[in-house]
Amino acid sequence: MSSQRVPSLVPTLSPSRAVDFLQCPLLFRFRVIDRLPERPSAAAVRGTLVHAVLERLFELPAESRTATSALELVRPQWERLRTKQPEVAELFADDAEVAAWLDEARGLLRRYFELEQPQYLEPREREMRLEVTLESGLRLRGYLDRLDVAPTGHIRVVDYKTGSAPPPRFEDKAKFQIFCYAVMIWREFGEVPTRLQLMYLGDGQVRWYEPTEEELRAAEADVLAIWRDIEATARSGVWPPRRSRLCDWCDYQAHCPEFGGTPPPLPEGAR
Repeated sequence: MSSQRVPSLVPTLSPSRAVDFLQCPLLFRFRVIDRLPERPSAAAVRGTLVHAVLERLFELPAESRTATSALELVRPQWERLRTKQPEVAELFADDAEVAAWLDEARGLLRRYFELEQPQYLEPREREMRLEVTLESGLRLRGYLDRLDVAPTGHIRVVDYKTGSAPPPRFEDKAKFQIFCYAVMIWREFGEVPTRLQLMYLGDGQVRWYEPTEEELRAAEADVLAIWRDIEATARSGVWPPRRSRLCDWCDYQAHCPEFGGTPPPLPEGAR
């Protein structure tokens, strides 16, 4: 009998993994069941760096939350990230490439200051870990970039995006994710968030929604339906690939039948 560790399909789901399944069930399998490694990308690491700077920015006194202060945080946060994950340094050929990449991150932070004045904000939470059990028994979990609560009690959920805003017909992925966070906040605190805000630092666009309780119930039902589809797929043992333009950025092409690859055997007990 194989001694390979088998990840358990417990009823727990995150917004990002739900999106993975919708995008491609085989992608979900590779990430969740097989746990195949993925190479970091410069764009993803830049997003991690910018998020870290924005988190640290709100640790400063209000009057010190300036663009200059944010830019001064870039280098130490990069050093911290590189110490924690030494492999990210391999993404760059030389110091000049690193410098250009850091300048791109600084550009995103400058754009952030065109959208908000953090001197006048006092977030309730930053990088907030959420784990909520829904009435169905399914657990939703994830990390929320920022939660603002006004003196009036109004709640704002904020998600930073370091890319550009997609055309409206392609915004379903980001909208679905932030509505999942809204469901978790609603179930955790008993209050429907007043506003859900997506901040695209790539081009300075802001998309926002004012959800109703009815919309959050519908979002919760969508999440449960996705989980039931995942369970049914797991029972079948067949995780079909779903080809799209996003395949161009997928690390798993060597294992994907759509590209002539062969998936590894399912771990024992994965059904």
